[in-house]
Amino acid sequence: GTNDLNQDSLNAGELLSTYKSQQHVERGFRFLKSPDFLVSSLYLEKPERIEALLMVMTLCLMVYAAIQHRIRHELKRQSRFFPNQKKKPCQNPTARWVFLCFQGINVSTVNNQESHVVGLQERQWTIIQILGVFYESVYS
Repeated sequence: GTNDLNQDSLNAGELLSTYKSQQHVERGFRFLKSPDFLVSSLYLEKPERIEALLMVMTLCLMVYAAIQHRIRHELKRQSRFFPNQKKKPCQNPTARWVFLCFQGINVSTVNNQESHVVGLQERQWTIIQILGVFYESVYS
C-alpha cells in the first residue's frame, strides 16, 4: 500500500523495490542506537540540543554510508578484496569493520619535524589505495 496518489510516479515493481530499500536506512539507524556509538551516555533536555545531536548523528551516518559505499564500489570496480572478520576475502566489508581494522596505526614524530606512519598493514593499505591519491598522501 502507498499514500502516493500520483499514478505516474511509480509502478508496482518500483514501489516494491523502494519499500525494500528502506532496510538500508533502518540498518544505519540501528548502528546509531548501538552502545558503541555512546549516545546513551548523553543527557539533553533542551529541544535545540536534541535536534543538534540528531543532526550530528545523521551527518555521521551519511559519512559512514558514503565511505562504505565508496569502498565496496571501488573494491568491485578494481576487482580487489579485503579480508573479513574470518580472514576470507570479500568485496563488501562494513565501514565499521574497516574502521576497526585501522586501529593500531600511529604517527611517530622524530625531532619534532619528521612524521612517519607506523603500524600500517597490507589490508589497510588496500583500502587506502582504493580510496585514492589523497588518502595515499596522508598515510605515506
